[in-house]
Amino acid sequence: MRGIFLVALLLPLAAQAAEQAQIERGKYLARAADCVACHSVEGGAEYAGGLPLVSPFGTIYGTNITPDKEHGIGHYSADEFYKAVTQGERRDGSKLYPAMPYTSYHLLKREDSDAIYAYLMSLEPVAKPSPKTDLAFPFNVRFGMTFWNMLYKNRVQLAPADGKGEAWQRGQYLVEVLGHCGECHTPRNAVGALQQDLRMSGGVILGYEAPSLLAKDLAERGWTTDDLTTFLKHGISEQGSVFNEMYPVLHHSTQFLPQDDHRAMATYLLGEQPPAPREIAAVAEDQLRESAQRGRQHYLNVCAGCHGAAGEGVPHVAVAMNGNTTLRLADSRNLVRVIDDGIREQHFTGFERMQPMPGFRDKLDDGQMRDLLNYLRQSWGGLEDEVAPAQVAELRGEVQSH
Repeated sequence: MRGIFLVALLLPLAAQAAEQAQIERGKYLARAADCVACHSVEGGAEYAGGLPLVSPFGTIYGTNITPDKEHGIGHYSADEFYKAVTQGERRDGSKLYPAMPYTSYHLLKREDSDAIYAYLMSLEPVAKPSPKTDLAFPFNVRFGMTFWNMLYKNRVQLAPADGKGEAWQRGQYLVEVLGHCGECHTPRNAVGALQQDLRMSGGVILGYEAPSLLAKDLAERGWTTDDLTTFLKHGISEQGSVFNEMYPVLHHSTQFLPQDDHRAMATYLLGEQPPAPREIAAVAEDQLRESAQRGRQHYLNVCAGCHGAAGEGVPHVAVAMNGNTTLRLADSRNLVRVIDDGIREQHFTGFERMQPMPGFRDKLDDGQMRDLLNYLRQSWGGLEDEVAPAQVAELRGEVQSH
């Protein structure tokens, strides 16, 4: 009799412990999936929505996914949540826009969806309505997503993992599914669908390039497995620091993952037998082409005070130019954007900080910008070709349109 009593007493405790364990796992998975970055606004309650997601077709707003029953997902069952996340279909049957990356999440494991659901439902509800999506016709007609989904919804598929190690397989799930990295690092076609034949080869978002994550291209830009592991954890490495859209990914997601996850992601991206990183030696000034030689003075005028006359950088102040991965990109749009607009102060893990970088749009005309770009590219980027004057004007025009 006493045994029965003890069992009856312990069963609820065991169920409670299992429920709490599922919630904790859901918290980790929500971090890995970077849910908070799109479903929160800076300074607002996490997961309460309202973040504008600008696309070529108009603005979509991250929705409230707290358990609020009027404005959030309080009425969603676990089944309905899973359908929304993996199939892009809301509880009322209407279609979500693929700014919500169900095109990658359709490969999400059901038990992982249930854990995320349990975690979100454990949060305090926030009674905050989401702004209305503002898309141009015909993209504002949600029914049209039915045909889009028929063509593109499930095109993201995992490569065979035969013969691959546990770390590679774990990294594949983190990169391709939970982290949905391909949603930014893959180019899109005219109707906003991922071009799967060019998967992970890089994309353009709001005037910035999300660079290629293919192993050969990462190695060309100087990445090693160790450095990429460090970068995913701390947001800074010998190759530079995160900025633009990668900064919130670090801030809300990757910094909270265990070290094994960072290593697994780097192993998947670079491969179990990674290619050797390209080493680039700094080029002496007298070996530079004419435009780049002129750019040396512009560098000394506006850059060297923080980044060093020899590109050595200053710890906790500014990243080094020598070895910087951004300088190795063939497309200079990111350099143009950073030089013109600057980067606000960045807080990384631990005590690592980077001071704000001012923008120099009003200090450099197109000719001066061209010379500076050529100096940076040729001195430390290992790029021998020159940016043409027309390219600078074009890139600046693209940036100003966003």
